[in-house]
Amino acid sequence: MSSAKLSDGWRSSSSRLLGLYSLLFVAWSCVLLGVLYWRVSLYLDELAQSAVLQRAHLFEHFTGDALTEALRENRRYDLHGIDAYGLFTPQGQPLAGVLKTLPKQLPRDGSAHPVSGLPITDVNAQGKRGFGLAMPTRDGRILVLVRYSGPLNEVNHLILDALLWGVSLTLVPGLLGWHLLRRRPLRRIQAIEEATARIVAGNLGQRLPLSNRRDELDMLASIVNAMLDRIEQLMTEVKGVCDNIAHDLRTPLTRLRAQLYRMRQQVGDGEPQAVALEQVLDETDTLMARFRALLRISELEDHQRRSGFVTLAPEELLQEIHAFYAPLAEEKGQWLELELAADLPGVMGDRGLLFEAIGNLLDNAIRFAPEGGRVRLAARVQDGATCIVVEDSGPGIAEAERSLVFQRFHRADASAGGGFGLGLSIVAAIAGLHGFRVTAGESRLGGAGFSLLCRPQVL
Repeated sequence: MSSAKLSDGWRSSSSRLLGLYSLLFVAWSCVLLGVLYWRVSLYLDELAQSAVLQRAHLFEHFTGDALTEALRENRRYDLHGIDAYGLFTPQGQPLAGVLKTLPKQLPRDGSAHPVSGLPITDVNAQGKRGFGLAMPTRDGRILVLVRYSGPLNEVNHLILDALLWGVSLTLVPGLLGWHLLRRRPLRRIQAIEEATARIVAGNLGQRLPLSNRRDELDMLASIVNAMLDRIEQLMTEVKGVCDNIAHDLRTPLTRLRAQLYRMRQQVGDGEPQAVALEQVLDETDTLMARFRALLRISELEDHQRRSGFVTLAPEELLQEIHAFYAPLAEEKGQWLELELAADLPGVMGDRGLLFEAIGNLLDNAIRFAPEGGRVRLAARVQDGATCIVVEDSGPGIAEAERSLVFQRFHRADASAGGGFGLGLSIVAAIAGLHGFRVTAGESRLGGAGFSLLCRPQVL
């Protein structure tokens, strides 16, 4: 099972769909906001232009002092300060109003035009934008009328604020709903991941969890469970056939060996038949050892033995294994090293089985290392768990062979030292029983290296 976790949730399909929906919602809200803001701005500008034209139509009927008085009265009732005016001589000299000079950018055509930054005496109105109109009066003077858009745009700002608050108040519950909606399928995916880890660890009786929803995940889990049922049935049948063959042949082989042994006892050492009988006895012993190994693997694949697991101190176990195999290494003139890191985490398992597994790895290393070579038994902390390493300075294992050495009856080309390809299968069975991970690779000594990571998986 991959070490990557789904708990972050950003790669799940539900999170992507909900995230895409949220992005589309925000994008569409921004488009709606922009269009609405644009339309309201156009409408307010049209109102300003219409107001300027209406005032111009009203004041064109006045002349002389009546015009000046009408402009003052209009200014008095301008409570929001959105209107301004200026009355000028034909030469552009100011006569009345807040405009100090005649705006040059305004044509004297009686039409409304956008203006900004007009020179006026009202400090509060300086720099504002709006619409202005310049026209000649009946008595020859020039009248300039201005309607500022600033106060009108406050309505636009209120609408903009309301829309922003609306989007925010909609987006926050949307994000909260996104988080809550994606958690449920993620929890189900994590449950499926844990069940799959148990299956990978060797528990073929485990099935993927189902809910009452009968949704897509349940349909997929049902299909996988049906597949697992069939696989378990086939594996049980094949395993049963192999176990029955090994068990049924063990008794005839035992009788055959007994008869051969009696025949050998009746033949003198100097007779020609003695050598042939010795060879047949050796082959019979090898054959019986294979059957015993097969039955041993079958026994180890029965997970009921886990009930007797206890927490072990890896230092004591490795020191005992080192002391047991040190004489064997000395016979070959090899140097058997022991390296133990400080504060090794405890290991949950069966002491006898772990002794057998590590002993098989160490026995292989001693067998394949050359005379005078080096063999190392080490333990270190890796990912918070104890990792036991067995290395040698022998010929090593080809990279293409490393994934096959734990299969039954597989023998690498370098296996000139004998064996029948079941020792590492027993190691793999013991590791699978404990939920540990065993791998083959290259050692720092130049030969083969085996790592047993004693981190229990989900059993």
